[in-house]
Amino acid sequence: MICYVPAESSPGELRAALTPTTAAALTKLGLTLQAQAGLGFASRYADADYREAGVEIVADPAAALATADLVLRVQKPTADEIAALKPGAVHLSFLDPFNETELLAKFAAAKVSAVSLEMIPRTTLAQKMDALSSQASLAGYAAVVQAAARVRSALPMMMTPAGTIMPCRVFVIGAGVAGLQAIATAKRMGARVEAFDTRPVVEEQVKSLGARFVKIDLGDTGQTAGGYAQQLTPEQIAKQQAGMAKVCAQADIVITTAKVFGRKAPTLVTAAMVAGMKAGSVIVDLALETGGNVEGAVAREDITTPNGVTILGHPLLECTVATHATQVLAANFAAWITHFWDDETKSLPLNREDEIMQGSLITHDGAIVHPRFATPSSA
Repeated sequence: MICYVPAESSPGELRAALTPTTAAALTKLGLTLQAQAGLGFASRYADADYREAGVEIVADPAAALATADLVLRVQKPTADEIAALKPGAVHLSFLDPFNETELLAKFAAAKVSAVSLEMIPRTTLAQKMDALSSQASLAGYAAVVQAAARVRSALPMMMTPAGTIMPCRVFVIGAGVAGLQAIATAKRMGARVEAFDTRPVVEEQVKSLGARFVKIDLGDTGQTAGGYAQQLTPEQIAKQQAGMAKVCAQADIVITTAKVFGRKAPTLVTAAMVAGMKAGSVIVDLALETGGNVEGAVAREDITTPNGVTILGHPLLECTVATHATQVLAANFAAWITHFWDDETKSLPLNREDEIMQGSLITHDGAIVHPRFATPSSA
């Protein structure tokens, strides 16, 4: 079975779907691995290391794509790349399926089995494959590092002969995977950290990391079966913003992490809240890919407001630590493949009775098969 891994071409994408370490493991399974030259260059993995792990660096990427049985990539393919795949091939990547209905239709028309990393169930069994969580954790870390580089203040308290330097105040909004990592990173760097989440269940997690949990009475709130915060009513949102505005006004760094898969991110920090912040403070919005949590934030552009607040516009902060982002992402790919791999036939049967396959397989055998995306004619 031939597995091909193309180099990423999307602007700003520095990760890869394969490392020499995961390549060695997949080769041992019986996969024939091929990769485009320069696959890991941006994330600091050399072609020579891939070759040593058993990967063939191909001279003709188009031919490799057309003959591959399995294709691994980070970002979704173009329509032309889908058309180039052979019928029956398996394609595994981030697909943004809720917003890419035309792309799903093209996968079905090409009779390609498309698997979406975002749709892998968040279960104990699937933890090793959970690419959303592995990347969110690194994005949370990177958010603090990037903010610290721009805030022009030291994060920890320092006792010096010239006086005491007070610690930076960091406010993290959202205590999911990214938020908790941001809290932990800011605490390790010595900042005074506060955090808010609409889910009361995360209060203990926030406190266990040494941060203060900000309490805002919103009435009944909770989380979905997948662990995400439930959508708030307009009245609850207004209360939340009023409560957070007071904390934002005192913060040196604000990090928002409400990136809601499948729908537009909620606006958590309004222009009025930004206007109430002090000059020199920094905001990092981790939800820019899905519309952003911060009013006025612009993807791929850092903004400085009239009152001197900097709003970072990096939509893929995990790419600022691309070496490790690639390491864990490639491990997610390898875990998915290993879970379904058949040692006897040296193949990758798509067991549609498996819970993980049911959750992540979007198209198969000429149809959109996932119930959340299938139409009556395609199911």
